[in-house]
Amino acid sequence: MRLFNEEVYFTKDDVVKVKRSIINFLKSKSLKNKRKRIRLCAHKNIKDELHEMFIVHNKGIYIRPHKHLKEESLHVISGRADIILLNENGSIKNLIHIGEYSSGNDFYFRLPPSYYHTMIIKSDFLIFHETKAGPFDKKNTTFAPWAPEETDIEKVTIFQRSLKTKIKNFGQSRKKTHA
Repeated sequence: MRLFNEEVYFTKDDVVKVKRSIINFLKSKSLKNKRKRIRLCAHKNIKDELHEMFIVHNKGIYIRPHKHLKEESLHVISGRADIILLNENGSIKNLIHIGEYSSGNDFYFRLPPSYYHTMIIKSDFLIFHETKAGPFDKKNTTFAPWAPEETDIEKVTIFQRSLKTKIKNFGQSRKKTHA
C-alpha cells in the first residue's frame, strides 16, 4: 500500500486482496488521525472510472450531510450504523439501520444521486466496502448548507444532538403509522 494522506491509502497491486490483518492495520491508523477515519482504495488513482474503497469509521465521528452527483453503494463488513437520508430542508426522509450480515439489519444499500445523507456509527468501528463511479472530483459532492462544517465543534455537537432527537422522533412516528 502507498500512503496518499493520513486518511487514504492506495493499493500498489494489480490483483487486490484484503484480509483481516489489513483491516486491523486500517483500524489502528484510524485511531491515530484527526478525523478518526481511513480508507484503502482498491483502484489505482483518483482518475480511475471505478472507485472501490474499504473504509473504517470510528464511533462518534461527524459526517457532514452531503449528496453526490453519482450513485454509490455500501456493503457493511463489520459494525453497525444508522444511515440517515435527508430532504432538502434537513428533515429525515428515511432511516436505514445497517450492520454486518449476521446482524439481521440491512448490510447493503445503493443510493441514487442527489440524496443528502449522513451516518451515525453505533459500534466502535464501522468497516464497509464502498463503490462509486470515478473519477474523483470534489465538485461532485454538495454539502448541506444547513449542516455545520466539521471544524465548528460546538455547532457539530448541537447538530448531532438534534439529529439524534429527530431520529428518535422519526422512529416513533413510523411505529405509530404501522400500529
